[in-house]
Amino acid sequence: MSIITGFEHFIRQDEPLAPHTWLRTGGAAEYFAEPTNADELVALVRRCREQDVDVRVLGGGSNLLIRDEGVRGVVIQLGAAAFGEISVKGQSIAAGAGAKLGHLISASVREGLAGLEMLVGIPGTLGGALHGNAGNHGSDIGQFTQRATVLARDGQVHERRRDEMAFGYRQSSLDELVILSAEFRCESEDPVQITKRMQKQWIIKKSHQPLAHENAACAFKNPGEMSAASLIEQAALGDARVGGVALSARHANFIVTDRGATSADVLKLIEMVREQVLERTGVELKPAMDVW
Repeated sequence: MSIITGFEHFIRQDEPLAPHTWLRTGGAAEYFAEPTNADELVALVRRCREQDVDVRVLGGGSNLLIRDEGVRGVVIQLGAAAFGEISVKGQSIAAGAGAKLGHLISASVREGLAGLEMLVGIPGTLGGALHGNAGNHGSDIGQFTQRATVLARDGQVHERRRDEMAFGYRQSSLDELVILSAEFRCESEDPVQITKRMQKQWIIKKSHQPLAHENAACAFKNPGEMSAASLIEQAALGDARVGGVALSARHANFIVTDRGATSADVLKLIEMVREQVLERTGVELKPAMDVW
């Protein structure tokens, strides 16, 4: 039986992945799946398990680099409405993993639930944000997470309670194949005051990041209390470039790509900056992007 038999209505072959990432580089997926509901997702994952086919899950593509050679196996994206639902009950707000993080934040602010507004300006989906424990200035999504429903690689669904999850700087223990949904506990507050904090955070974040029309992604994690951007600037690498890829003039820790850029260029620039920062400052930077 072919991997796509019975799934033809939501699987495509040789799907270019560059348009699905912020850097707009990289090759194609052997199979690209957009299941319309959880049942289809579970059935596909179990089929892949039976046939020993690699499976990856693509979120918003904001911190992902696809190699120029492309990706073997199945790449799943949870873009259907069934994976993006958001609901509020008391001081809790729940959402599917495919929901845009920005939509979750807007819903929480509208309902007078405080906390998540400090994450404004972080791109991508809820699933990706949880997996990498996205955060801003000392606040992260993990501190508000009460439970998560996950799908393991064997096709089994599990619920993780608060005491079964661990969150650190840009990482979490939620390393199952798929994060299906999650619930967050917030504090009740006047929506007007929450909105003011969110707007202030938005202005600060956008004033230091690449412009909206640029193809950009964060290059390195901040090492401890130091910022990766300050170390890059200290190493005099603000104008570093390889082919069609360069560090942003607005923020040294962002990579921007021009038309014609390749993922190989991105990897070369990352390695060049990492080596020279280590040589000149003694600090080894770790990449912030996942590489497929």
